[in-house]
Amino acid sequence: MQINEQVLKDCLHDDRRAQKQLYEYCYRQFIRLCMRYHSNHEDARFALNNGFMKIIKGLESVELNDLNFSAWAKRIIVNSLIDEYRKNKNHQQNVISKETDRELEYHAENVVNQGEMMLSYQEIMGLLKTIPPISAHVFTLYVIDGFNHKEIGELLEITEGTSKWHLSTARKLLRDRLELTEQKSDKLFAI
Repeated sequence: MQINEQVLKDCLHDDRRAQKQLYEYCYRQFIRLCMRYHSNHEDARFALNNGFMKIIKGLESVELNDLNFSAWAKRIIVNSLIDEYRKNKNHQQNVISKETDRELEYHAENVVNQGEMMLSYQEIMGLLKTIPPISAHVFTLYVIDGFNHKEIGELLEITEGTSKWHLSTARKLLRDRLELTEQKSDKLFAI
């Protein structure tokens, strides 16, 4: 299902059916994106609703006939998620120590593991929820959403170096958790 210009115009005129159609479209498109940043469906839905309200309000200020709605709406949802994160500011308490440059290089190495490649999306998202939230956010923004460290630093109000550190930390913690998962599965098959 695509959203056409007429649906967007109807939303501007407070047509409830059009707004419902737009909401259903946005829900299908962006709930998974919101789930990347939240540990439960209720919080993700709350974040999506906040983003949707910004989308509705933002329709007034864009040229509808030239609009790539999906890309525009995704950007609004991501920015809304980041704004919500900024409000919490818990990330400052989660930074405990910094690794040396040598350790950063070691953890940033590209290691290919066939077992990791076979993990499902849900398993990866589950593992992300086990690491500190700021590191998970940086990992998600960098690896999944394609932001660079400068952009991440600006979005999360941290330095580029801190963004790199959190990415390295996330990779290290995820690697450790994957090794534990692999050891558990090896024990199951050994029986």
